[in-house]
Amino acid sequence: MSEPQAKKRPRHLMDPANPRREVKSRASGSMHLEPVQKWVLSVLAATTIVHLAFGLVIAAMYVDDSRTDAQIGLNILAGAFGVIAVAVFRAIHQFKMLSPWLLIGVVPTFVGLWLTFR
Repeated sequence: MSEPQAKKRPRHLMDPANPRREVKSRASGSMHLEPVQKWVLSVLAATTIVHLAFGLVIAAMYVDDSRTDAQIGLNILAGAFGVIAVAVFRAIHQFKMLSPWLLIGVVPTFVGLWLTFR
């Protein structure tokens, strides 16, 4: 009498008698945790600081027109916070701090001055 043959499993199921270990390569598109954490942290920090900068621009728009010094001062502070936002983004990613990219941070000052005095 012959022994019954084991039923062959479909390929998509694991064979408990013959386990295979799959090797995932880095080229498969999966990211490690550290770069993802850096991107999330830097985007959250920069977005929060830029919101603060544009809040200062809005405050400058509502200051009395006789207080031109306060309007200009708030817009300059908005630009300073914009520069800080870019610097924080670069620091989290460990890039050198002094860069032409810092000029992007001055945008809230010019936008604020235009909105305030138009």
